[in-house]
Amino acid sequence: MIGSTFQDKFLFLYKYMLSPMQIGSVTPSSKYLASKMLSSVDWDRGGAVAELGAGSGAVTKFIHRFNTGDATIVLFEKDAQYRRKLKFEFPNYLCFSDAENIRWDLQANQIEPLDAIISGLPFFNFENKLREQLLEEIDSSLKPDGQFIAFQYSLQMKKAIERRFEIEKISFVPWNLPPAFVYCCRKK
Repeated sequence: MIGSTFQDKFLFLYKYMLSPMQIGSVTPSSKYLASKMLSSVDWDRGGAVAELGAGSGAVTKFIHRFNTGDATIVLFEKDAQYRRKLKFEFPNYLCFSDAENIRWDLQANQIEPLDAIISGLPFFNFENKLREQLLEEIDSSLKPDGQFIAFQYSLQMKKAIERRFEIEKISFVPWNLPPAFVYCCRKK
């Protein structure tokens, strides 16, 4: 099913009210944001691609349209209810609980380093220690020249991201609530 249902949007808002620092937005990502992020991935490389903070699956449900190289898809979602939903709706994708353990989950499942990581994690909301740990996990989990594509609602993370990655482009997506910036980066 493409598009967010009323039930999906209500659940997302409810989870935001319970934990705004973990969710980061009052509504799921738009199809415009999903398209901007996924069209930036070099899908022809095949290999493996991870989505961090897959949430309700707002971006996940579009992956099959872009995955031309038959990449292995690995999802990370901390919320147990969303994780169950993702496993049910996307049974061909691997799904793990915490982006703080990307390397461990990849190794335990004999998955090579990733070609790309797409992220909807609200990095700026996290404490600095957690933010740095996540960026280290992302950097260490990517192949040389691997892609890191993340959306954020501001440019406040630009300096932290460019310390670890080469930012190739930042795009603005106005047709999202709230409007978002998509950072397209490469591993240095």
